[in-house]
Amino acid sequence: MFGTAVASSSPAVAARCSYTRADVGAVSSQNVTDPSLGVLTLNLLEKGLSATEAIDQIKTTANHLDYRQILVIDSKGRTAIHSGNNSLGIWSEAKGVNVLSAGNLLANPEVSRAIVEKFENASGHLGERLITSLQGGLEAGGEAGPIHSAGMKISHKVSWPIVDLRCDWSEDCPIKKLSEAWKVYKPLVNDYLQRALDPTKAPSYGVPGDQ
Repeated sequence: MFGTAVASSSPAVAARCSYTRADVGAVSSQNVTDPSLGVLTLNLLEKGLSATEAIDQIKTTANHLDYRQILVIDSKGRTAIHSGNNSLGIWSEAKGVNVLSAGNLLANPEVSRAIVEKFENASGHLGERLITSLQGGLEAGGEAGPIHSAGMKISHKVSWPIVDLRCDWSEDCPIKKLSEAWKVYKPLVNDYLQRALDPTKAPSYGVPGDQ
């Protein structure tokens, strides 16, 4: 499985920043975001480039990379991060085993490391670990201002994300709302996958009108 998790003071952050592809890897394109870099990076990984090679290739073609942060993990778990010199506010980055984190407009530089450590120490489904890591970043100080959106995306085996949950705007903590959505969705992940692959073997929806 490959996944991303992100939170921001901006609306709908996951819609612009999060990119995953089964058997290929995951990318976060953030900080004055250019969404095209997410798809481009995944395409390079699919062609066989490593995470570092993909970022090196992007550096030769993309514009305004001094304003971008790009995080990449490839199919072998190799990671690479580019943080441009014009990343906003306090920014930092950190790597661990099969995990990486970077942020901007942070309350302090230790937030990225806290996210990585929370992920490494967490257990269970990848979705749990991703949300736990977001909560760890928030506990470490998070963004300097209030956050309003959060999202999580996971890909595994099939061509579409098996999990794509977002809170696009909330005056309350969007990470909490994302966690609540995950608690509802987690037991249904395999059911929705089965409905896509072979609805004749899929369970009932269990809602009024589904006879």
